[in-house]
Amino acid sequence: MEPALIAENLHKAYALHGKRLEILKGAALSAAPGETLAIVGRSGAGKSTLLHVLGGLDRPQAGEVFVGGQPLYAISGRRRTKLRAAAIGFVFQAYHLLPEMDITENVMLPAMALGRLSRAAMRARAEALLDRVGLADRLRHTPLELSGGEQQRAAIARALMNEPPLLLADEPTGNLDEATGAQVLDLLFTLARERQAVLVMVTHSPATAARCSRTLTLRDGRLEP
Repeated sequence: MEPALIAENLHKAYALHGKRLEILKGAALSAAPGETLAIVGRSGAGKSTLLHVLGGLDRPQAGEVFVGGQPLYAISGRRRTKLRAAAIGFVFQAYHLLPEMDITENVMLPAMALGRLSRAAMRARAEALLDRVGLADRLRHTPLELSGGEQQRAAIARALMNEPPLLLADEPTGNLDEATGAQVLDLLFTLARERQAVLVMVTHSPATAARCSRTLTLRDGRLEP
């Protein structure tokens, strides 16, 4: 089976207080459709940076990322934005829902970026996804009217709006209590499996990592089994 995600020789560095801080030093990975990967490592190792590079949010100085066989960084910024909207779903620790919109509108945002569906079709799909994550009775509520667990479920629905082959999750239960976090993880793993999406998750939790099909450790800028 052809990999759905490939990252080759990723290098990323930042200038900090006049010094060059190297974060990624040749990091590489590949994942098949339906595979779940946990990324672990010490605090400050660059796990979130890696996720941002994999998701087309932060350009590496060297290396390439392929999602569904398409390169992220060998194309124009405009095409990369479209590819990111179509092929990558993000679930962040802090939810990143827009407070001025209700959650249905928040879930519709990735489809708005693509512009392939009518507004009615976008709304119908968003409402179906919210029903799937248990929020059918919250469609017109704003994020601030929801609990943390409900906000994260809405964020998962948003990540799935365009049926992407790649889901990236950065400590998705970090702001939740243990019981709520377990429910959110159950939902995320179930939905990723149903859609045969690659799920790459940054986590500090050994229990969460153990649920993934593989665990990779980011150490000294490289990924190790």
